Amino acid sequence: MELEQEQGFEKFKLNKKLEKAIHDQNWSVPTQIQEKAIPLAKAGKDILGIAQTGTGKTAAFLLPLMAKLHFPQGIHTRAIVLAPTKELVMQLSIHFQALNSDLNFRYVVLVGGIGISKQLADLKAGNDIVFATPGRFLEIYETNEWKVKEIKTLVIDEADRMLDMGFMPQIRSILEKIPSKRQNLLFSATFSPTVEELASEFLEFPVRVEASEQSTVATTIDQSIIRTLNFQTKLNTLLDILKNLSDEESAIVFVKTKKTATDISKFLDRKLPFPVSFLHANKGTNTRLTALNALHNNEIRVLVCTDVAARGLDITSVGMVINFDLPIKYEEYVHRIGRTGRANRPGKAISFVDPSEEIHLERIEKMIRTKIKAKKVTEKLVVKETPFEEMQDILKKLDNQKKKEDPTFKGAFHEKKAKNQKAVNLKPREKTVDKKTGKKFKPKSFRSSGKFRG
Repeated sequence: MELEQEQGFEKFKLNKKLEKAIHDQNWSVPTQIQEKAIPLAKAGKDILGIAQTGTGKTAAFLLPLMAKLHFPQGIHTRAIVLAPTKELVMQLSIHFQALNSDLNFRYVVLVGGIGISKQLADLKAGNDIVFATPGRFLEIYETNEWKVKEIKTLVIDEADRMLDMGFMPQIRSILEKIPSKRQNLLFSATFSPTVEELASEFLEFPVRVEASEQSTVATTIDQSIIRTLNFQTKLNTLLDILKNLSDEESAIVFVKTKKTATDISKFLDRKLPFPVSFLHANKGTNTRLTALNALHNNEIRVLVCTDVAARGLDITSVGMVINFDLPIKYEEYVHRIGRTGRANRPGKAISFVDPSEEIHLERIEKMIRTKIKAKKVTEKLVVKETPFEEMQDILKKLDNQKKKEDPTFKGAFHEKKAKNQKAVNLKPREKTVDKKTGKKFKPKSFRSSGKFRG
């Protein structure tokens, strides 16, 4: 029993209400990043945390932050958590809600797509912690109606993505507006030069903690690929897999475009015996939050989405992730499939690969340093004839990939045209003699632009 307590969250000496919240989440043993970060954060150190998705990093900063806040007090914000997108901010607030049931901390979510007046009213009513995107933070601050002088802790989550999205100027502006005497926690999936620059700017003698090697996939995830000839084969295979989804699990399907997400979701909703929804950047904030909560509460079983949901979703019932299209930003592969296999539960990640995606597969495998096992499509699901327009699109993508690798490559269509032209040029040019004048001329088939040339 003593050994069990020593290995559990009790060793962090969090307050009783937090320990109860942890117990209610069925967490028994801290993850690697939690093991390293929680004691340091609780001691007030600045932290640079490098942790892949699915490693439990959200709890690694929320638990010590909530322990530090201790109980609700005052009316002004005492802690701020920044994330790059609405979805990530919403997910963080959902995690917080799960831990906050007995502590009753007051919190406000600041994201675009919701009226500023409502968010300002929530802030003025009194709060302890704010979850925000950088843009909305600054919009609210510029009203001069939000007091930030009591902020003692700043957390920046998904720092690498935030910088990739061009938020460095906004972050610098926020750092100038909040008190300089504070604790800083920065978490990132990768340690890129831009993350290093940000860390050097605002962390005071940070302790670096790293949970796992960069660009690695959780060992709880079973990865596989299915090679397909065309879109219809992908669709048939997707439907077949989801029909066999167990009653206890849900699935997330990732696609490239907003239109594909909408169309596939509607198709699956007609064909499957359970509810399906979709999520992409064009959906309003409240609609997106409704879709995320529905997946959390098992009200929907399948969510079709773009990479807008590739990070931040932490739903233990997600037993399967399907990449209908492979991502062309290869690091997103790790984030996508990290939506399953969470909390040490087993998960499956299945990726469909058409001929134009083979090069992306090769580079993803190189990045994760793993050869992904291949499964065959069930014969009855295969559509052998690829529509002409889709085949042209596949060939065009292959051409573009070759051009990126070799700038002198002119494309398959160009080569085919040149080959045909060469064949024509090699054909002997017959000449005919005009009986009246005795002059030779080329027959009509060799005339150019309709003009006779002797």
